[in-house]
Parts: sequence; C-alpha cells; structure tokens
Amino acid sequence: MHIFDIFSIIGTVAFAMSGAFVAMEEEYDILGVLVLGLVTAFGGGIIRNVLIGVPVTTLWAQGDLILLAVLSVFVAFVLPMPWVRHWKRTEVLFDAIGLSAFAIQGALYATEMKHPMSAVLVAAVLTGIGGGIIRDLLAGRKPLVLRDEIYAVWAMLAGLAIGMGWFGSTVELILLFVAVVFFRMLSVHYKWKLPRRSLATGDIYIRAEVDAESTPERAIVQDQTP
Repeated sequence: MHIFDIFSIIGTVAFAMSGAFVAMEEEYDILGVLVLGLVTAFGGGIIRNVLIGVPVTTLWAQGDLILLAVLSVFVAFVLPMPWVRHWKRTEVLFDAIGLSAFAIQGALYATEMKHPMSAVLVAAVLTGIGGGIIRDLLAGRKPLVLRDEIYAVWAMLAGLAIGMGWFGSTVELILLFVAVVFFRMLSVHYKWKLPRRSLATGDIYIRAEVDAESTPERAIVQDQTP
C-alpha cells in the first residue's frame, strides 16, 4: 500500500468520526450524522480538487474510502456512552491526526501533479482544514480554524516541507506526520495563538484562554491613535 493511501485512510477515519460526534452533540438525526461525517471526511479534498484542477467526479472512484467513512460514522453512532465520553476527552488528538494526515496527503497530491509551491500550500491547508470548516458551519459553530489555537499553520508548514522536498521517503513522511500531530497538541496544551486585533480598542494582542476574573494577555503592539 502506498503511503498516500495510508494517510487517506487515517484522515478519513479520524475526520468522519469527528464529524459524526459533532453532529450528535448538536442532536442531529442519523441522516444528519451521516452527512456531517461524510462532509468532514471529504469536504477538504473536494475543495482542493476544484482549486488544483482535479475533476470533482474522482470522488466517486474512492468507493473504498467512502465505505470506510460510512462505517466509521456508524461505529461512532452506536458506540456505548462510556466510549463516547472517552472519545470526547481525546477529540483534539483525533482532530490533530486528521489534520496532519490530510495536510500531507494534499501536499503529496499537488506535488505529484507538478504544481508550484503556492498550489502545494493551498492543497495542504485546504485538505487539512476544509472538511472541518464545512463541518462547523453546518453545525452552526464558528469554525475551529478561525478561533482556536494555532491550527492551519501546521498544515501550511507540512505543505512547505513536502513542496521543498525535505520529506519524501516513507519514513520521512511518517516522521513529518508525527511532528505535525505533536506540534498541534503542543499548541493546544500551551494555548499558542496567532496575533489578533480588536476594533474596539485598536490593540494588537494575543488572547489567552481566560476566566471571568482575568483579562486578555496583551502583547506586540498597542495602537497609539487617540
């Protein structure tokens, strides 16, 4: 089995179950759970294909992956509640696994088609985060990539590493996969954030996770406009 196929399988299972559990949190019926699971698993790849010139109909040639996603959604739906609660405690890890697997898969896809670096980066990012964005929008949530700890940056760095040819062999790609998962989990644990700017105050800052009695951690620049 090609390393490309391995990453496809890992990402499909991780994201299909992620979408299914989000749907169950929103109390969707079984059809809604299935739709959200499939959209999460394949949405990023479809967007990527449109942008790099791959026919969208190639999705239907992935019958085995579609079946795998459906089975993953079904498993998520019938899991005993203690297992579901355990999943929720490790949800971020599975999301990181899906992000890493799909980002690398997307970058490999673009490099095999001899696309330039810009296309490789776009393919990595959209394959890694596209399904999650669609999932959150359909669930009525603000997309994770727009509000949570550093997220898309790791997909972009994975695409850069592959596009530059720094990782090519099977062992190197597995190491890259592990590294992306590791750094994604570090960003969650330490709550690393990208800079934000408030239009209310004009400040540029890094907002840490805060409780009701604390204030955002200010950093970088403060607007001097009176």
